[in-house]
Amino acid sequence: MCGIVGYIGKRKAYPILIKGLKRLEYRGYDSAGVALISDNQQLNVYKTKGKVSDLENFVTQKDISGIIGIAHTRWATHGEPCSANAHPHYSSSEKLALIHNGIIENYAVLKEKLQAKGYTFKSSTDTEVLVQLIEYIKVTNKVSLLAAVQLALGEVIGAYAIAVLDKEHPDEIIAARKSSPLVVGIGEDEFFLASDATPIVEYTDKVVYLEDGEIAVIHRGKELKVVDLNNVETTPEITKVELNLGQLEKGGYPHFMLKEIFEQPDCIRDCMRGRINVEANNVVLSAIIDYKERLLNAKRFIIVACGTSWHAGLIGKHLIESFCRIPVEVEYASEFRYRDPVIDEHDVVIALSQSGETADTLAAVDLAKSRGAFIYGICNAIGSSIPRATYTGSYIHVGPEIGVASTKAFTGQVTVLVMLALTLAKEKGTIGEEQYLTIVKELNHIPEKMKEVLKLNDTLAELSKTFTYAHNFIYLGRGYSYPVALEGALKLKEISYIHAEGIRLRK
Repeated sequence: MCGIVGYIGKRKAYPILIKGLKRLEYRGYDSAGVALISDNQQLNVYKTKGKVSDLENFVTQKDISGIIGIAHTRWATHGEPCSANAHPHYSSSEKLALIHNGIIENYAVLKEKLQAKGYTFKSSTDTEVLVQLIEYIKVTNKVSLLAAVQLALGEVIGAYAIAVLDKEHPDEIIAARKSSPLVVGIGEDEFFLASDATPIVEYTDKVVYLEDGEIAVIHRGKELKVVDLNNVETTPEITKVELNLGQLEKGGYPHFMLKEIFEQPDCIRDCMRGRINVEANNVVLSAIIDYKERLLNAKRFIIVACGTSWHAGLIGKHLIESFCRIPVEVEYASEFRYRDPVIDEHDVVIALSQSGETADTLAAVDLAKSRGAFIYGICNAIGSSIPRATYTGSYIHVGPEIGVASTKAFTGQVTVLVMLALTLAKEKGTIGEEQYLTIVKELNHIPEKMKEVLKLNDTLAELSKTFTYAHNFIYLGRGYSYPVALEGALKLKEISYIHAEGIRLRK
């Protein structure tokens, strides 16, 4: 996962791009780079291994002028983390520069073809292959940059979100996406580009979420133009982003993860607001009201997710089977898409994803839809790809999650799954009134209980010093606690790089 930022307008591009990269640094932090068309019409690419702060140091005393540019923060997929493999990548003539999030699966075949035509490569990335291919098509066929991008992407197999600059056309950015998110922000005589809305909200609340296969032609002084690979133009749908800028700052905490841990009581309250009534004796989810018969008549639920969301899905399985008496399977989305699962119109597939952009989960949704299943999305990012691809669903409403290791999104997903299970069970008549009321009231008390636990932060921080010598941890759990054990082990591995395993506790 990498972060993409772009700008074209009246302001100096570099400060906007750097601030955007800092907002997206959670998406990748092994290298960073920027491409700018300077005031004297030079296409300058600056990139380095390390964090965005290292890039800032690197460009000291360099020409960072210009009112158009693209930038990138990388998490390596093809090629080791180093300056040569960092984005943006020049074409051979250094007239084009490209940034890319995703994986070009057939890059090796394309690279061989280009090498046979005399092209040489400075990196070991799939991204450099793509920019070289675009230039080869542009020069050989004497076509525009847009046409060259369309033709090049027609030869590509894989996922991509890209942005391309052309030194010969300093008033234009070409951007495209397939199975990787890309958002265009629309301002006053200026445009912004990013992997998600977080770098954009400071400047505009009007965005266009590009759909798979769409290409944005972003030209200074003109309306946004969106076409597909066959050059068929579509009317972009402008969406208003509801994001509080304060949510994107650390707010005095040393890092985002700790901030988001402490946000959980308020986030869970927001998640339940409007869904649990004031008396805390009833749960209502509008999705179940709107699609009541389809959900109640389901023969089976299939939860598809990855990582932390998969752990939340395991808890959801316990909840739905226990309360609703409906069989539930929990599938790793990355495995689900690469086999031939048995799915039909009697199944409900629940897609769990914080970002709403998880490529494997999106692919699982597409597969399930093609088999006639009903798709229910549970996501955090409003307007993201999974909510747009599903028939209905529920947002978890926990606000942007910047920390790499998920915290409030996990507890938000579990909260929504509890409410989903309770609402379905009440409609089906598979839960007793007393048990139902008890669980709803206890659910309503969770935020206050979270606050009590968080008061132990300093004590736990001190206690953790005792275990810094350890090289292995085992988390034990049974029932609902087994997925929590898996999640706890994942968090320790993600944050400390200490080996940890979650194990089911036996009797």
